Amino acid sequence: MTIETKRVTLVWRDGLAFEGGEPGGPTTRIDGDNTTAPGPMLTLLLAAASCTGADVAAMLRKMRVELRELRIEAQGDRRELEPRRYTAIRLEYYVAGDGLDEAKARRAIDLSLEKYCSVIHSLAPDITLSYGLRLG
Repeated sequence: MTIETKRVTLVWRDGLAFEGGEPGGPTTRIDGDNTTAPGPMLTLLLAAASCTGADVAAMLRKMRVELRELRIEAQGDRRELEPRRYTAIRLEYYVAGDGLDEAKARRAIDLSLEKYCSVIHSLAPDITLSYGLRLG
């Protein structure tokens, strides 16, 4: 089995704001105050949503669905005490496309969440994960 190692560099900019990414690649800003950019916890939700979104888009394409819309709204419930980690994440998928039906959409989402989404699978296993689906 080959192991892939990912590397990023994060640079402090000001206040609680940082900028980072792969060396030599595009960067993103992360702001611990959530004022100039999403903070780390919001960025984690964005990472989870974009990971499963990429999976779902790719799988639906293989199912011959021509996507018109794929929007994912993510909500995370956090502990009140430190560490204020997520205890539950809910993803709401809004999907529209030619050739799309509920069975295809649910199959793509289930495969992403249960097998393919590496961000979701990198989270603590006791986080409650749920989703909803709305077809357009």
